[in-house]
Amino acid sequence: GMDGALPPASPAGLSAYVAVSQLLGLALLAATGAWLGRYRGGVAWQGQLQFNVHPLCMVLGMVFLQGDALLVYRVFRNEAKRSTKMLHALLHGLALVIALVGIVAVFESHHAKGIADMYSLHSWCGMAAFVLYLVQWLLGCGFFLAPGASFSLRSRYKPQHIFVGIALFALSIATCLLGITEMLLFNIRDSYSQFVPEGVLANTVGLLLVAFGLVVGYVLTRDEWKRPPLAEELALSMDFKTLTEGESPGGSQ
Repeated sequence: GMDGALPPASPAGLSAYVAVSQLLGLALLAATGAWLGRYRGGVAWQGQLQFNVHPLCMVLGMVFLQGDALLVYRVFRNEAKRSTKMLHALLHGLALVIALVGIVAVFESHHAKGIADMYSLHSWCGMAAFVLYLVQWLLGCGFFLAPGASFSLRSRYKPQHIFVGIALFALSIATCLLGITEMLLFNIRDSYSQFVPEGVLANTVGLLLVAFGLVVGYVLTRDEWKRPPLAEELALSMDFKTLTEGESPGGSQ
């Protein structure tokens, strides 16, 4: 039972799945770096290689860090809720900053080369994902970190916040897949069908994106792996509800 002072252990399997997600995420970053380094000349902020900052930042920010921010509530099960929330918001904020660098890189690179902006499906999905991600982050900070939001407002918004979070993560991965396809068709259109090494490596990056997304999604949707409310959180929320809304602590919600 949970009578002792020791925190309850993680549910069986959770740690293994989280570990697999991190290995897949690191493999994804390594494969993306290898593709850009080996076949696309590397990454630089100035000149011809500025474009390559874009895929690297998007995979790091909108996929790896976003995925890890979503996992925070599963990994830190027994830490104070407030510090877990802060870490969740911080990782998402960092992902947004890195993604913004990637967006600036692609616009500057296009302008330097006289390439049109925002005409492709990839760019439309990408801009939608980024703007919605920013809005979701601001709303999340407003509802869950700002002291003003009422308890009932928070509990009403929370299911939307969770759904949109998972949907944006899926959209980010789909957008990266579109971007990989687009990059290959621009760069190796004539040889792609001959299974050239660059095409195989880039396709592998795509499979790693999907695998990372599936493992993170699985961890997030397993009900028994959700973060249990700590005793003090339950007591606090009941007191808080009674104080702010005049509901009896035993009342249905």
